[in-house]
Amino acid sequence: MKIAETPQPPYYAVIFTSIKSDNTKGYDAMSDKMIELVTQQKGFLGFESAFNEIGITVSYWTDEAAILAWKTNVAHQAAQHKGIHQWYTSYAIRVCKVERAYSFGM
Repeated sequence: MKIAETPQPPYYAVIFTSIKSDNTKGYDAMSDKMIELVTQQKGFLGFESAFNEIGITVSYWTDEAAILAWKTNVAHQAAQHKGIHQWYTSYAIRVCKVERAYSFGM
């Protein structure tokens, strides 16, 4: 995994913070499928993930319309449903507009 290479701001970030349940059967396969699908979405710029007790995934988007299109994608909605009913005990989603960005060593 590497740090996502994003364009000059402004662009958007969706922060998905989660706590997994003990029942993660099928999670890895669905995660791989969602990564394959999201990389094909118009307006998707990249993502970064870290998992420990709390999982954090930040995805980057060109605009809010692209975020909404991903949110309403039928396959993504099926994964969301499975997440709510099986894979997560809790999660939070935050949508942010990136106005400044700095990097080192990329």
